Amino acid sequence: MERTMLGRFGVCCTLLAVALQVCLASVTVTVTPVVEVIKGETAIMPCSYVVSKPTSNVVVQWYIEVADARKQIAYKFPQGFGVDAGTPLTERLNMGEDLSLSISPVMVDDARSFYCQVTAGPFGVSEAKTEVKVFFAPEKPVITDNNQAITVSHDTTSSSVVGKCTSRNAYPHPRIIWFKDDNPLPDEKSQKEKTYMILSSVKEASGLFTITSTLYMQPVKADAKSVFHCTVEYVMPENKTLHENSDKFNLSLLYSTENVYFKVKNRGPIKEGDDVEMVCETDGNPQPEFEFAKIQGSQLKGQQGTLYMKSVTRNDSGIYQCEAQDFDALEDVELIKTLRLNVHYIDPVEVTPESPLIVSKGETVELQCKTKSSDAYTLHWMKDSKMLLNSGALTIRDVTLAHAGVYICVGAVPSVPGLQKQANVTLNVRGEPEIDDSRNGTVAKVGEMVTLNCSALGYPSPQFIWTPSGKESVTVVGNRVISTVTLEATATVLENGVMCEAYNEHGKKGRNFEVSLKSAVPVNGQDSNAANRGNPMFKTAEKQQGGSSAVVIAVVVCVLLLLILVALLFFLSKKGKLSCGKKDKKDVASEEVKGDIVVEMKSSEKGNEEAGLLNKPHA
Repeated sequence: MERTMLGRFGVCCTLLAVALQVCLASVTVTVTPVVEVIKGETAIMPCSYVVSKPTSNVVVQWYIEVADARKQIAYKFPQGFGVDAGTPLTERLNMGEDLSLSISPVMVDDARSFYCQVTAGPFGVSEAKTEVKVFFAPEKPVITDNNQAITVSHDTTSSSVVGKCTSRNAYPHPRIIWFKDDNPLPDEKSQKEKTYMILSSVKEASGLFTITSTLYMQPVKADAKSVFHCTVEYVMPENKTLHENSDKFNLSLLYSTENVYFKVKNRGPIKEGDDVEMVCETDGNPQPEFEFAKIQGSQLKGQQGTLYMKSVTRNDSGIYQCEAQDFDALEDVELIKTLRLNVHYIDPVEVTPESPLIVSKGETVELQCKTKSSDAYTLHWMKDSKMLLNSGALTIRDVTLAHAGVYICVGAVPSVPGLQKQANVTLNVRGEPEIDDSRNGTVAKVGEMVTLNCSALGYPSPQFIWTPSGKESVTVVGNRVISTVTLEATATVLENGVMCEAYNEHGKKGRNFEVSLKSAVPVNGQDSNAANRGNPMFKTAEKQQGGSSAVVIAVVVCVLLLLILVALLFFLSKKGKLSCGKKDKKDVASEEVKGDIVVEMKSSEKGNEEAGLLNKPHA
């Protein structure tokens, strides 16, 4: 009995242990909770599992929900794996050996929940869910129905369509925002408000959304200058919110005239010769027709509210009138406006005495100029672009030839930029020519061409004589006459120069121009006179220098020979071969003096002895 009880107890313990092991066994499934993908791309959904104890009897199944019921779309059994037929995903679905599920290309309808279920036999069943989110960016929003004219009315019971904003092919559902002058308008849907929007949405066959927002407003006149546009706001992966703007537009509003404006478009004072543009306009829309007239004058023809007057004169000054032909304007609106046009002027400048003015040297000249203008004016005298006197009266005392020239009197109106007139007088001073501003010439070598300029003042205009002559040209600069000659720099020209004579009926003046050789500069150790070797004058100098050198050399040679002779005599005296003792009177008397050289005459006896010595044969 006891053995039976113990046996039963052992069996129970064994069964309890097995049951406990089964209860403690588990399966854990891991997936990516959310997979975000752009429509048309590939979505990959990983799936993995862990079983508490090793087992080979594992089944993996992928499910979706269809009509509130689960439908298997892919599987893996110990015998193999595959994709179920007859599902919306069959043609685009693939299951890998790593249990991951991929869809390509992804469509909008693929935005749903996917379940990965793992069955591990006695170790149980477990699953995990992956949420697939599909995105697609919408097209740029387009504005329509915004070209119609809207009448501004004081009726607050109705609003007008301002425009429709349409954005196509988006997923998920986007949002449209309206802007006025870059400020967002409140998203108001109540039609009781002055400004509201009505939204409509269409789901295309592709599953994408096309949305349209219609903006209603009760516009006022100020809205004519406002700028409107819409923006589509949409979401993309990683919770990014993006925006796409439409083109901007203005409203075409119709409203009554309340004010008329008449003005001159020119900036600054108007002077004779200017083109004038006068503009007449209202603060209503559309602009009415306008009529122009000059008070106490005739009707004027304008175009589209603009009166254009070309090259006005002082006679165009006066009061001008503009009348707006707006029959829809309120009764108390003043439709006629006027303005005063002032055309500034300055009369031609009068100069006395008249040009040309001829005077003699030493006289006094008095020049006067005057004018009239519409405003305060100034007068000043100028000569050679330099101002001489800021006055209308110019006095020149002790006139010289240098005073000759053109004097200009300029009249100007400082208050009107560019308004000025001028007149001139030519002053001629009688007198014999005066040569000035003349320069000598240089050449590199004899025979080169040299150009000389001889500038002279005088009236009548001087004429020129060049000696020697050459190719001559004459130009006039101001009150100076300049004669230019080009000739050959011969040896005679280098020696004597070139003479320029300027003359007229009052006399003659001359000037001699020197023509010289340019000084050469030594280059690379060469003789500085190398450039002058071809000059005959230089060769003559060389010959003279050569003769002087020969004389010096001859003198040096003579001195050297004399020194040698003295040395020889000193040597012979030291050897005793010469008698350096006292001479007797006969000897002294026998000396002859020839010039500056003293010659000592020897006795015959001694001479024979010396001759014998000299004729003695050499040993």
